[in-house]
Amino acid sequence: MKLNIIIGGKAGQGINKVTEIVANILNKYGYFTFNYRDYQSLIQGGHNFNTLCIADFQIESHNAKADILVALDGRTIKTHKQALKKNGTIILGDQFKNEKRNLNIALAGALAKTLGIPLQELETEIKSQFKKSAKAILSAKKGYESQKTIYKLKKLKDSPLILSGSKAVAIGAKNSGLDLYIAYPMTPATNVMNELAKNQIKNNLIVFQCENEIAAANMALGASFAGAKTMTGTSGGGFDLMGEALSLQGISEIPLTIYLASRPGPGTGVPTYTAQSDLDIALRAGHGEFPRIVIAPGNPIETIEKTSEALFLAEKFRTLSIILSDKHLAESEFSSISKPAKTPAFKITRPIPGEDLVKNSSYETDKFGNSTESYTLTETNTNARMKKYNDMKKYIRKNFEMIKIHGNKKSKNLIVGWGSSSGAIKDAIKDLDTKFLQVLYCKPLSLQIKKEIEKADNVILVECNVTGQLGRLIREKTGIKIENRLLKYNGRPFHSNELKNLIEGMI
Repeated sequence: MKLNIIIGGKAGQGINKVTEIVANILNKYGYFTFNYRDYQSLIQGGHNFNTLCIADFQIESHNAKADILVALDGRTIKTHKQALKKNGTIILGDQFKNEKRNLNIALAGALAKTLGIPLQELETEIKSQFKKSAKAILSAKKGYESQKTIYKLKKLKDSPLILSGSKAVAIGAKNSGLDLYIAYPMTPATNVMNELAKNQIKNNLIVFQCENEIAAANMALGASFAGAKTMTGTSGGGFDLMGEALSLQGISEIPLTIYLASRPGPGTGVPTYTAQSDLDIALRAGHGEFPRIVIAPGNPIETIEKTSEALFLAEKFRTLSIILSDKHLAESEFSSISKPAKTPAFKITRPIPGEDLVKNSSYETDKFGNSTESYTLTETNTNARMKKYNDMKKYIRKNFEMIKIHGNKKSKNLIVGWGSSSGAIKDAIKDLDTKFLQVLYCKPLSLQIKKEIEKADNVILVECNVTGQLGRLIREKTGIKIENRLLKYNGRPFHSNELKNLIEGMI
């Protein structure tokens, strides 16, 4: 069973609340959900919509066609009527105009009745979300009583947990014993700052909002130098500003972890939409040559694990760790019964100012930390940095999952992809004769990638960017050019059904 529901309206009308109420009930009922959020860079007005996908099996993406259309305004009908299936259902908000602020609650009730959710379950969920719930419950009842039951969803055993990529980054950071998160707000990275800012005293950490991204990166280096487990986060434009600080990290070897949540560029681009176009800058930002780690999880469970790994590796090797995400992963809401691998908090064992004499600077230095312009020491220090990268590669390849293989592992057809596109790829290939190689570590790259490509007869690259950045990285490291490519670069993620049709046509 799989249903696709589009819920649309103006910014400020509360479409997220409709989605939240229904998704929470469905998850308690044992159903898996995936919620894609599409919104303009507006506080009020315009057109926003969510696509809530429901299934009785694990899903990590949404379809282009809808079974149900919930319209808080008339524009939603005009925009999405073509996406509605022939026998699809429309739930109109016009009939509940008198509910005013509770229009969205009435529509949540109407949707619940359409799906066959008992009224008692709806009332329980509303009571859990609203302190003064009497009026909300009345509105929900009006909505509920206005519809007929079309889909009689039965209660299942498991209760999946709903997580967004942003919440997952925060959980991974807290699991690692994060002391300090320093950032300047920038969509779509801001939600990690908001998540970590909740319950700071309880979680024994501090969140600090500074004046810009230049300050954030340099403050993070200073705090890390002083012995705090520190992290900063931003999106593409803010990451540009951090470039000089990245080079300072490279030569000072002060541990630094950065959460980079991509959106379309160049410039401001379309700031509330998604793209996998910042892999190049994650791999190469900063002047000079110095080691780094770039990790790209594909769903919240992987994000929890890989955030902890990034913080640990930054500290262990005194290096730069980048967690590469994007708007689609950061703000979509996934449900899962899987649990992340345990990653206990680690201890800082390096010398700390106040306990030891510690010297770091942006200059080449001798063994005492004094600045030097010696050509022999310059060469020696450069070799030491490169040796450290080789040590990092060996450690990561031995201890962490760098790739995943999904689908028919014996197939001669191979999809190659990474990050947020992974969910749509996994859902698209469930009934196809192909396997999917998901790249988790973009730097260092797994040696297995070349072997898997060489075993395949037909290889297809799937990315949400225009130049195939992962494909270019693979060609650089292996000498193999992937000729067949499915690239999407309009700011929207892949729909699993469109991707299935495209892959099926190519294999």
